[in-house]
Amino acid sequence: MSAMSAKFNAKKPAGSASTSPIQHQDGQPPLIVAELSGNHQGKLEQAIELMDLAHSCGADMIKIQTYTEDSLTIPSDRPEFQLTSGLWQGYSYYDLYKEAKTPREWMDPLFKHAREKGIFLFSSPFCPDDVDVLEKAGCPVYKIASFEVNYPQLIAYCAQTGKPIVMSTGLATLEEIDKAVAVARDNGCKDLTLLHCESHYPADPRTFNLNTIPFFKERYQCKVGLSNHAIGDALDIAATALGADMIEKHFAKDRHSGIDAAFSMTPDELRQLKQDTVTVALSMGQKEVRLSEDDIAARSGRRSVYLTAELKQGEALTMEHVRIIRPACGLDPFALDQLLGKKAKSDLHAGTPLQASDFQ
Repeated sequence: MSAMSAKFNAKKPAGSASTSPIQHQDGQPPLIVAELSGNHQGKLEQAIELMDLAHSCGADMIKIQTYTEDSLTIPSDRPEFQLTSGLWQGYSYYDLYKEAKTPREWMDPLFKHAREKGIFLFSSPFCPDDVDVLEKAGCPVYKIASFEVNYPQLIAYCAQTGKPIVMSTGLATLEEIDKAVAVARDNGCKDLTLLHCESHYPADPRTFNLNTIPFFKERYQCKVGLSNHAIGDALDIAATALGADMIEKHFAKDRHSGIDAAFSMTPDELRQLKQDTVTVALSMGQKEVRLSEDDIAARSGRRSVYLTAELKQGEALTMEHVRIIRPACGLDPFALDQLLGKKAKSDLHAGTPLQASDFQ
């Protein structure tokens, strides 16, 4: 155990390791995670409705966020605690988190509903107390949000549950990601998924460096995906082609119903995302050239060597006797040079496919 992880193992959360790890295999479509965030608009019934809707539209997993305003910040009038631009301009951090939170008292009914409906629900905690609440509710996976990657105490506490961890890496340097991964693994995490992320809301597609996905796979030898706050699924399709194991996107009923709705995918977009990623994943195949049965059958329409002039027995074959035309009933054109100058075994008639066996 590293010196860093040893600092954070004094208090282990109660509970047992999950029996429902994240399931994904190479060559399969990425797992689609619908992030509900604060789009429930402060209503438990709407959170349940959103969960059911996302599941019905094809989401493989549903994610929520578990925090209180005090998990994240303090009430303050100081200027650094005020948001002066962007989607949430005019809020203080404290007031924004107070409005957007998914209350801790919702955890039991939300996870109970998910279990009853066969929905894979998990959450992002933002402090160790949030983890304790989620452990009691039966959360099977923990997500470390991008802004918490430099919170090693939280990472260690989640890892010590023995459950899978999904970690977003937006805003982090490579050194910080190395440290966060080390803390997770040194504290017992054996099932890690890293999500490449641009932590801007909405994110500009031009800023994404999607080649980070295969880079992470090679560097950390773990599952890797994309947490995408850009509108549309073009980046998700590209990530799928690059081998993403998971794609996470915010989800709302429409672009207006929720504090994060402006950059969230809608039900129709989720359905399309699911369909598109399945199509792309199935199209990727292996790093080889192979022919299907349909390809082999279609080869009969390719070119081959046909006689277009009479060739007498004992006469040498020249280019004047042949053409390379469709269909492929005769000699492969690559083999023609080997027959030029050879003598015919018998009279050969124009319009017939040429064969190597026709020559001495």
